[in-house]
Amino acid sequence: MKPSASPITKPQRLMLFDLALGGHHGNYIQHLIDYACQQPVVGAIDIVVLQQFLDIHRDTVAAIESHQQPTINIVPITADEVVALGDRSSGWSRLQRNFREWQIFCKYAQKLQTTHALMMYLDTCELPLAVGMPSPCPFSGIYFRPTFHYDTFANYHPDRKQRLQQWRNRFTIDRILAHPQLQTVFCLDPFAVEVLKAERENANIVTLADPVGSSHSTSLDLAAYRAQLGIEADRRVFLLFGALDGRKGIYQLLEAIELLPPELSQQMCLLLVGKTNAAERVDIEQKIAALRQNMPIQIIECYDFIPEDEVVAYFQLADVVLAPYQRHVGMSGILLLAAAAGKPVLSTDYGLMGELVSKYQLGLAVDATQPSELMLALTRCLTEAPATLGDRSQMQVFADLNSIDRYTSTIFQYLDPLSTLISVT
Repeated sequence: MKPSASPITKPQRLMLFDLALGGHHGNYIQHLIDYACQQPVVGAIDIVVLQQFLDIHRDTVAAIESHQQPTINIVPITADEVVALGDRSSGWSRLQRNFREWQIFCKYAQKLQTTHALMMYLDTCELPLAVGMPSPCPFSGIYFRPTFHYDTFANYHPDRKQRLQQWRNRFTIDRILAHPQLQTVFCLDPFAVEVLKAERENANIVTLADPVGSSHSTSLDLAAYRAQLGIEADRRVFLLFGALDGRKGIYQLLEAIELLPPELSQQMCLLLVGKTNAAERVDIEQKIAALRQNMPIQIIECYDFIPEDEVVAYFQLADVVLAPYQRHVGMSGILLLAAAAGKPVLSTDYGLMGELVSKYQLGLAVDATQPSELMLALTRCLTEAPATLGDRSQMQVFADLNSIDRYTSTIFQYLDPLSTLISVT
């Protein structure tokens, strides 16, 4: 009798899909590729991104290319597809972009013959998924911004609009979890996962670490950095790092500083490190000029791009890390970088950020929409020893829960197609 033929196994091909820029987006991809390249890869990984990704995330692209792995490919979408995407400037344009981004996802999944896709920012396609639009392949995704559970947080007082948003958010994630081609939702908010798991034990959603590297380095010459930046002696350094814009609370912060007594602002060095758009930069610089004229504060502005290997230095320099976000939804890497460096934060008390600051004793959490509340918190930071603000052991616990290893191991554990890309030795 003729033996039966062995089944033909379709070659595994993973697509990492991310049409967002800045912040963590490069690092999230790079960590996965670094992990995969530590093993003999027997499948292929396609990284579908915007063309601008190659410039904005040069460090990530260089790191990926340094592996010299021919089965790993960066695939920028076309200029015409970028134009067709539109923007997210209004509710209607965000709705349109959701569906256009989904169309591009499906196009590239078909074109690349993807066997499994990991949507690096699931939120941007949540509406097509909620209505059950079919995918060319099984998929998983990283979910950043759940809000349906915010009314379980101590400092959340929603208005009617926010209540409606919560209901819509809950309806959407329930529908997404029921999508027949969905394998796993990775969620950065552990409290949201707890709520969903309590209601449906078999829900295909797991908590994902927000990966942060160690912010401790014995090789840093902090005195040299202080001298290079011109930080004056006997001043406490307050670091505002990242996008310097209204969303991060820079205007409320500057108003709060203006309310400080001169003898306290005399002790303060405000270190602004990050990018801002041209219009906001003019506004920010005008307000800073007025502050310098009226207050004895030192303000240092660094609007240049900061290479990844230098980020640690700024957090080590800081006495207090500022995170006065304005009603921010979701996680912030600033909390993680501060915790890894053992530095207290002055944070918003809103949403997930406020809950994490409270649970892990990361510092002070206040209503960051109110300059008067920020001023009182700044006063504490200037009159109390930084070591008394927050719990260093809990900061380390928080940082450890969000290590790079936890991030990569969770994804590789729950994505079976990922593990089949790699030969297990």
